[in-house]
Amino acid sequence: MEIGLIGLGKMGMNLALNMVSQGIKVIGYDLNQESMNVAKKHGVGIAKGLQDLVDRLPEKKIIWVMVPSGEITKQTISQVAALLSTGDIVVDGGNSHYKDSIEHSQQLSKQGIFFFDCGTSGGMNGARNGGNFMIGGDREAFEELTPIFSMISEEGGYLYTGESGSGHYLKMIHNGIEYGMMQAIGEGFDLLHKSAFDYDNQKVAELWNSGSVVRSWLMELAAEAFREDPELEKIKGVMYSSGEGRWTVEEALELQVSIPVITTSLMMRYRSLEEDTFTGKVVASLRKGFGGHTVKE
Repeated sequence: MEIGLIGLGKMGMNLALNMVSQGIKVIGYDLNQESMNVAKKHGVGIAKGLQDLVDRLPEKKIIWVMVPSGEITKQTISQVAALLSTGDIVVDGGNSHYKDSIEHSQQLSKQGIFFFDCGTSGGMNGARNGGNFMIGGDREAFEELTPIFSMISEEGGYLYTGESGSGHYLKMIHNGIEYGMMQAIGEGFDLLHKSAFDYDNQKVAELWNSGSVVRSWLMELAAEAFREDPELEKIKGVMYSSGEGRWTVEEALELQVSIPVITTSLMMRYRSLEEDTFTGKVVASLRKGFGGHTVKE
């Protein structure tokens, strides 16, 4: 089994290594030469460009795209589609807007190319050791991808979600929920931080992650962050937003669905850009923990 993977950043690199460890032959390409050098050392084949990548794959080609959402994804998919043939498959594993994915599917279907929008969760660790995937696209063609997802996913960690766009839509809502959960954790520790009691944040996080109702990977990441920096003094409470929380709120407005927790958590992300808060420090630490996202020191 062979796959062409475009984009060897934090998620793409770990996904490539996951595939290689499962016996999948990966031909990778990235504009960053250093990333390709690292991938090569771990068994990933390296292509000189998109044409070379496509040429080195078997007749039935599977191209997996892991680049930033928006214009970069659009350009990449358009460029690679021009090199493919009827029956080939393109998977967008990035955080694209679901409406963009529907458009990509419609465009590629005119060439007889199957397009799958794949929401990817689990952070860098999941990408490397067993991820969580939400996949939309053609039902019959998905059968060709099933062996791949069964190998690179956590047990029970992939789901065919239906028609094109449904995978990235589900990931969008997933990320909206994620916003609310992280905001609640951040606010809770902010209140403890300002209370009259002298709590050990690391021990509290470890306690809450040992059989309590709020135990989770996010709480585990909080404990790790407090272990390294008990009062999170080394970073500012700036909570950057990658866009999916906003998309979730926009969808709720369009469908007239009330999502006050997710909406408020998005507003707090924006507020954090203006003033440092302990809540922001906690959420920024969690984002760094699961996704390697940038923090402001």
